[in-house]
Amino acid sequence: MKLLAAARADVLDDHVPYAFEKRVMALLASRPVVDRWVLWTRGLWRAAASCMVIALLLGVWVCFSSTTSSNSVDLAQNFESTLLASVDQNDQAQ
Repeated sequence: MKLLAAARADVLDDHVPYAFEKRVMALLASRPVVDRWVLWTRGLWRAAASCMVIALLLGVWVCFSSTTSSNSVDLAQNFESTLLASVDQNDQAQ
């Protein structure tokens, strides 16, 4: 409560320190300009590198996985028969 009372009793001053705006503008001018194209380029290169690593890992996994199981389903044959099912039905109806 004492702190609030002291804050309320303090008179606000509208005085600005000498050359305040010049110091602020000098600090703003000394900051480096952020190039957004550089940020995009860095992000895209990082994404490309991670995609290449994932592709290589999946390629190695596919090469070394066993695909010689006796009950494997031929997906190409299933896909072809699904696509040609409507053509076969039209041929049988005529």
